[in-house]
Amino acid sequence: MKFLKVMSLLLVAIFLASALFYEKIIASVLLPQYIDWAQETDEKGVEIGTPLNKKERSLAEKIGIKHPEKVRVVYVDDVPYPYDNFALEVFGEAVGLIGEGITNNAQVFGYSIYARKDFELTRPKLAHELVHVLQVERASLDRVVTQHFFDMAEYGYDKAPLEVEAAEANKTYGADW
Repeated sequence: MKFLKVMSLLLVAIFLASALFYEKIIASVLLPQYIDWAQETDEKGVEIGTPLNKKERSLAEKIGIKHPEKVRVVYVDDVPYPYDNFALEVFGEAVGLIGEGITNNAQVFGYSIYARKDFELTRPKLAHELVHVLQVERASLDRVVTQHFFDMAEYGYDKAPLEVEAAEANKTYGADW
């Protein structure tokens, strides 16, 4: 009986510590793993992706991207995510990045834009993704990823500041080519 009480108390203490320090756990354990994976994904995308055409490059320049020649689009069946890492999978589901009922149509990893093959990158949709490229150019991939994950946890996907900024591009560049 005493053992059960001690174990229960220990479990409660671990839960409370985790709850109080979850941001530190995320920032020091989970995010570095995700960032390493995202950087590798970007490097691969830059190698295998398709460069922007003249119209797309012009749009990237209007948005303010300093190096539009570096941007690549990679068309895939499913936008990649590190599903092989259980902790990152649970974390992605918790912040609403992945999970049941969520379809990730496109995602930026630095200069590479991964888009589903069945997702048409119209001018407004490409503008949205190019704003994410611009955000990475302004800061860095690790800073953007860190901010985005914490923002999504606090505000939700649609109200996260980086998404709000990118959604403005959908409106600004709403006309198709």
